[in-house]
Amino acid sequence: MSDTGFITEAQQNEVVSALKDSLGEPSYFRIERGVRQVASLWRESDGNADAFAGFCKNHFIADDAQLEILFSTLERNFEVLDGYFHKIDLLLKEPIQLERGEITPVDMIFGGYDVTAHLNDDLYANKIAFITALNFPFYSLQEKTEMGEKWSRKEWAYARMGDRFTARVPAAVQQKISGTITEADAYISDYNIFMGKLRNENGEQLFPDGMKLISHWGLRDELKSNYADTARGVEKQRMIYTVMKRIIDQTIPQQVINSDRFIWNPVTNQLSADGAETAATPEPDTRYRVFLNNFHAMRQLDSYYPHYPTQLARAFDATMEIRQEDVETLFKGLLASPEVKEVASFIESRLGRKLEPFDIWYDGFKARGGIPEEELTAITSRKYSNPKALEEDLPNILIRLGWKPEKAQEIASLIVVDPSRGAGHAWGATMRNDFAHLRTRIGSDGMDYKGYNIAIHEFGHTVEQTITMNDVDFHTLNGVPNTAFTEAVAFLFQKRDLELLGLKNPNPEDEHYLALDNFWACYEIMGVSLVDIRVWEWLYSHPDATPAQLKEAVITAAKEVWNTYYADVLGGKDETLLGIYSHMIDYPLYLPNYPMGHLIDFQIGQQVRGKNLADEMDRMYTQGRIIPQLWMKNAVGSGISIEPLLKSTKEALTALKK
Repeated sequence: MSDTGFITEAQQNEVVSALKDSLGEPSYFRIERGVRQVASLWRESDGNADAFAGFCKNHFIADDAQLEILFSTLERNFEVLDGYFHKIDLLLKEPIQLERGEITPVDMIFGGYDVTAHLNDDLYANKIAFITALNFPFYSLQEKTEMGEKWSRKEWAYARMGDRFTARVPAAVQQKISGTITEADAYISDYNIFMGKLRNENGEQLFPDGMKLISHWGLRDELKSNYADTARGVEKQRMIYTVMKRIIDQTIPQQVINSDRFIWNPVTNQLSADGAETAATPEPDTRYRVFLNNFHAMRQLDSYYPHYPTQLARAFDATMEIRQEDVETLFKGLLASPEVKEVASFIESRLGRKLEPFDIWYDGFKARGGIPEEELTAITSRKYSNPKALEEDLPNILIRLGWKPEKAQEIASLIVVDPSRGAGHAWGATMRNDFAHLRTRIGSDGMDYKGYNIAIHEFGHTVEQTITMNDVDFHTLNGVPNTAFTEAVAFLFQKRDLELLGLKNPNPEDEHYLALDNFWACYEIMGVSLVDIRVWEWLYSHPDATPAQLKEAVITAAKEVWNTYYADVLGGKDETLLGIYSHMIDYPLYLPNYPMGHLIDFQIGQQVRGKNLADEMDRMYTQGRIIPQLWMKNAVGSGISIEPLLKSTKEALTALKK
């Protein structure tokens, strides 16, 4: 970055004045914004000040018709580049992300290779990036908020084109970041606990042989499922809770991670093999070394993003497009609401015991909370014996959700089901008529209920990805405002999982229970998100931290948030449980999208109640990628808020206590 600012302000002013004099007042704003944007990206290697001036004078387009031609050309060609590079990336990562045997060192190299790393360098070298930045102004989040409501669809598409070149990140940096994130993904994807090897203090085995759970998703979902086990469910939950705490503080033996060689008592932390006790070797802060690697990778971007100089700014202002302060205000408002203790009291009455810290994952508001998981797994394993069986059933699932058969077939034809190495994820296409990929775990005995529930969630993502890629009017507007909006669709699908299996909802007052379920899910994940935010703030204040220091920072943040919002409700002063989430390790600063997704999901859920889900999704989601608050206003009539959820929670408690 030694030649940043190579074009001086005086030289910029000279070009701006010359263009204004020749083109007149109608072009003043675009000239001013475009020239200065190009100057911020121009390097000495691109040419001297005379070359910069000549470029701006030769390539600025004032005529509206010619500008539209340029836009169409750029949009079409960027779709081609993005689409085919995406396909290459997806294929190279398959050995890492799909169940295909052992991952080799060469697989990791190919999986970590960023095929697009040199694309931006090439687009700057051939001046395409500069032509785009010169003619399509970048607007800040504040400007989009103030002006966007009056913009036409074309003006929004132009604005998104202006977002494309706001930073100039060298290929070497891109490659390093890609490799680091791939390593983090591989670490988490292979972080499994063999539950059949766990023993309680009486030496008893509580979980079946062959149960292999990924952290934290699989552990959490197993804990949730045991609310339906009235015999030994609490004992199992306490054991899982202990495993989680050992992962957080890294006292978990290295020998039990992704291995079934040893018998392990999580309470005493003793290991044995073939009846003989074995010395336990704690995981050497690997979890926090991986987290720290992600921080250093993301921090490399800071100097290249003048508008977004930290990962926090990029995560909120650039990616989520909601200010960090506004997000935190929403979260703290719900966490501190009186409804928390009222809902907790209601849960206690249902459980017949005092709440414990792991009850942050209470799952009894969902319909499946009353159906033993074994029964659900028996159904799902028969129905979906392999990925192909699920893929062939996708059109039928869409029809049950309200899509007409022809459209259901059209959407499903663009979705492929893959056997996931991890818990599951969705990966959308980046060009029209390409495939979205639904990755899910299906064992040799067929899909268990946990896998099915996750698969339906991921199916929601792929349906949104397919609609917003293929049915939005401009390619630059494809997608959703931020990932919280795709999470909202995933939640809408996921909560209908029993209905899609043809099972009757055992909760007669479904609407009220759904409100409480959403509220408790927000209560859970909002605190985790605050921990994630605090840790990233701490990292920027302590950029030279060691993994051990980061571990203590995460534990401290988890304790502080717990003591503020959870200890009076769930007990456990100085509880560390909020530090268990794998997202913190795998997806830098992604967690706040989940609670935002819950809020958006609830408001959208209210909007679609009594209406056809397919029609409403088409109406709302074909808005594409405009800013979140405007999207919500158009979709449901108001911005993102906790108030609808709080109101429904109060109404639910009143109705259910009668």
